[in-house]
Amino acid sequence: MREILFVAGEVSGDLHAAGVARVLKEAGAPFVLTGVGGDAMRDAGVELVEHTERLAVMGFIEPLKHVPHFYRLRRDLQRRIESGRVALVVLIDYAGFNMRVAATAAAAGVPVLYYITPQVWASRARRLETLARTVTRAAVILPFEERLLRDHGIDATFVGHPLLDRAASLPDRTAARRALGIGPDERLLALFPGSRAQEIARHLDPFVATARELQRRDPALRVVVSSAPHVTIPAERCPFPLVHSASFSVLRAADAAMCKSGTTTLEAAIALCPLVVAYRTSAIEYALARRLVKIPFIGLVNIVAGYEVAREFVQDALRPAAVADALQPLLDHHSVQRKVMVERLAAVRDTLGQPGAAARVATMALEMASPVPTVPMR
Repeated sequence: MREILFVAGEVSGDLHAAGVARVLKEAGAPFVLTGVGGDAMRDAGVELVEHTERLAVMGFIEPLKHVPHFYRLRRDLQRRIESGRVALVVLIDYAGFNMRVAATAAAAGVPVLYYITPQVWASRARRLETLARTVTRAAVILPFEERLLRDHGIDATFVGHPLLDRAASLPDRTAARRALGIGPDERLLALFPGSRAQEIARHLDPFVATARELQRRDPALRVVVSSAPHVTIPAERCPFPLVHSASFSVLRAADAAMCKSGTTTLEAAIALCPLVVAYRTSAIEYALARRLVKIPFIGLVNIVAGYEVAREFVQDALRPAAVADALQPLLDHHSVQRKVMVERLAAVRDTLGQPGAAARVATMALEMASPVPTVPMR
């Protein structure tokens, strides 16, 4: 039996790929599902050839330390793709590595479905030319990406954001707060310092300091930290309780959140949780980013909106007192700032499409891997 090969290099990609794999399994797709991924993909029935825990690096400098391992993995995938047993390669995000896999598959005549394409609208626009040569179809998750990619000769389809699928089972505020032991009249601040060890190292101290400053102003304020299960957060650096693998529930329960830039900011929009965005990296990484990134925002919620929905505190601007000043009115359910932000978050949520992204991508995968027409899954 031929196989569909998934390649996801990070926790978020693992979750999104698992959603597609689960739909394919439930539909009885006549393919073995294999891939590079994590626990979620494995639990969805994918036979892992590499686990993402060895691949989760970020930035411009850190990946250089892992070049030998990436080279060996790419060589192993090349042999697999060229063996003739791979009917389709499904790539999920992870642009630096996956674009090379796409080129390998294209050279071998294997169709490529790229789900969650590189953020060419932010930097490295030249990648559009490469994608046009190597990607058979693209499934994009932000509304403006379809037109951009199609204008550059890429067969792109907006499938909606996969976060909407995960949010379908989102608990209401009362249930979410009850699960965390938060009373109905208590105020709760949620901290999201990141899912990678590098992010925790750089963000934890200023995030904790911000929360402490807000507790100084309001001693009754409760604080929780959302944490990925594979990341260790030292107790001596974080006096607040950790909540693992429940970001949506935490956001639903929280009155406001302090979020590292990225997907969490869109989760906050879907949960209608007011937020600020904070990010810090090394001086070298920041200097490189300033030269390469061509958009005015770093938070996805602001990028999708096209204006600053949530205040951003980047690099030296990440000062606890300043962030606390921005968060304080968001914690107040009677403030004008909170009311306006919730309205704007709802508008962002409405632009993200409809639930069902995983099923749409699974349908695309079967159309590309199978020589016979398939019935769309609903």
